[in-house]
This record gives sequence, structure tokens and C-alpha cells, in this order.
Amino acid sequence: MQDILKRAELLRIGIVDAIDKLHLLELESELAGLQIEIQEPDFWSNNLKAQETMKQVSRLEGRVRPWRELEKIIFDVIELAEANEASLLDDLEAQLGEAEKQYDALKAELKFSGPYDDMDAILSIHAGAGGTDAQDWVQMLMRMYVRYAEAHGFTVATVDESPGEEAGLKSITLEMSGPFAYGKLKGEHGVHRLVRLSPFNSDNLRQTSFAKVEVLPKIDKPDVLVIDDKDLKIDVFRSGGHGGQSVNTTDSAVRVTHLPTNIVIVIQNERSQIQNKETAMTILRSKLAQLQIEQHQESLRDIKGPNQSAEWGNQIRSYVLHPYKQVKDLRSRHETSDAEGVLDGNLAPFIDAYLEHSLGE
Repeated sequence: MQDILKRAELLRIGIVDAIDKLHLLELESELAGLQIEIQEPDFWSNNLKAQETMKQVSRLEGRVRPWRELEKIIFDVIELAEANEASLLDDLEAQLGEAEKQYDALKAELKFSGPYDDMDAILSIHAGAGGTDAQDWVQMLMRMYVRYAEAHGFTVATVDESPGEEAGLKSITLEMSGPFAYGKLKGEHGVHRLVRLSPFNSDNLRQTSFAKVEVLPKIDKPDVLVIDDKDLKIDVFRSGGHGGQSVNTTDSAVRVTHLPTNIVIVIQNERSQIQNKETAMTILRSKLAQLQIEQHQESLRDIKGPNQSAEWGNQIRSYVLHPYKQVKDLRSRHETSDAEGVLDGNLAPFIDAYLEHSLGE
């Protein structure tokens, strides 16, 4: 019985620590507020808002309930083990073994304990140093992330894109929706370096190209992160298409500038100015939230604009296709010689290694 008691106590400590790291008390408080909202007589008068609220309730219950149920099981096991009844030994052993299995399964959530980790993600890729090769590299990275997303049950939507002059893309922004999309993809944020024989010069020389990947939590609700209207400059203009032709004849494209940080968001994908403005504001809120996390600032006014450039010395991961094949993450040190597999979407080992590395830190 003493062995069971010792194992149960160790498990209890692990569960309590996990509940603290996952901020379950805050999640329970948020859940309680939403449950009160659901009881309001006019709750279903706005069907779309009600459905979104019910989705939030389901998400929060899914995070809170398993941990609280596990906590109750382990407290019951400890209480019965302390009674030292020999007849309960086999039952307690079975309960404890099951609790340990549940804990190991739930422990993966500790990798997603950040404030926005369970949100959808906005992933943007921008060509850096390397000319046409860099723009082709953007398209290769886009394909890699889309393949990863499809393999993991995410849905992908293109928010905005800018084609390259000769090949590839100057930039592209994707919205990725799925369980813990931001938590899983946030480690991709940074500069990615490609080394290969260039298909874009006649001498077929080795070329190094860079692209910057930006991963943001999708914050589409204004109350999650409030931006002062006085800090915004909003311009509208006519959308431009390939070769300079006009996409439409109305001023539907929107440019939103956040004056304190000088962050500029331009969206022209939709035909509606309202839709483009909403999309631009979602990306701006998401970008400010990401910077707030990185710079440890409580106030938006204390945030500085981003300044990391996509060039040599800033990369987080290198993809070498010549003279040998290797993909290596410079933070977790995870590497593989299966470069084609990685570029075909097999990113999970790199994502898991980064999350483990972050937990260690």
C-alpha cells in the first residue's frame, strides 16, 4: 500500500503543477461567465454569436474537465490508500494505473499552455534575400505548410498573396484552423534558409535564399485585444491585379497603419472594403498580440515594431539540398537527411522537438 501511496502522491504533485501551468482557474472563470451568458433569455437572438459562444464553451470544457476528473480520481486513490485496507489493494492498483495513463496522455497539453495556443493561426511567408530563388522558396514553404496542415486535419484558407515577377510568390498569408493550430505552428516563426542549385540561372550555381515565416494567433474578436482608434490610420484604394490591371473599379483595398509601432497591414483579396478592413484588423490584432508576448509588455503602447530581417544570421532552420541533404533546426538541434520528406509536409518531428525544447527552457 505504501508503494501505491507514494506513486499517487507523485502523480498528485504532477497534476497540481499541470493545472497551474495550464491556467485552469482562469479558464474555469471564463467558462463560468459564458455559462451565465447562455442562460440569458435572448441568448439565441443573435444566432452566429450564440454559435460562437457555444463553440468557446465546448473548447473550454474540453480543456478543463479531463484535468479536474483526473484530480478527483487521484485524491480518492490517496484517501483510500491512507485507510490502508488490504482488500482495496487490487482496485487501487488498477485505478492508479489508469490515472497514470490518463496523465501521460493529457501531459501533451503542457506544450500548449500559452495564452493563445488553442487559437487558430495566421501564417505569412515573405521572400527575403535571394531574388527569384527567394520567391520560389516562399512557394515551396507554402506547399510544405499546406501539406502539413492537410495531414493534421487543419483547414487552410488564403487571406492574401502577392505573386513573384518571374516565379513563386513575394508573399502569402494563410489562415490555418484546427486544434491548437497556433500552439503547434508558433515555433515556425522566424527566418528559414534554403541552400540548393538554382534553377533560375544558366550556370546552375549554388544559391542561398531566405524567407521569413510569421505565425500569429488569430484574434478576430476586438474585445480580446483592444486597439485605440486614435492609434490607427486607415486608407482605402483600388485593388491591383497581375500586371497592374485593376481587379475591380471600387476602392476596396484597405491599408491599416498602427501608428505607435508603424505596423502596416494591406489587404485587397476580397471585393468588399468592409471584409478587407475586418481581415486587416484581425491580422493587426494578431500581430500586436504576438509582439506583446515576445516583448513582455502589458501595454500596447510600449510595444516596438518588428525589425528582424530575412537574411543571413537570423535563420531558425536551414534546408540544404546541395551538396548534401539535411534539414536542421538551430534551436532544438533536431535534424534529418530526409529533406524531401520535410518539404512534403513531414514537419511533426521538428514541431515536437521545438515544443520539447521550449518546455525545457
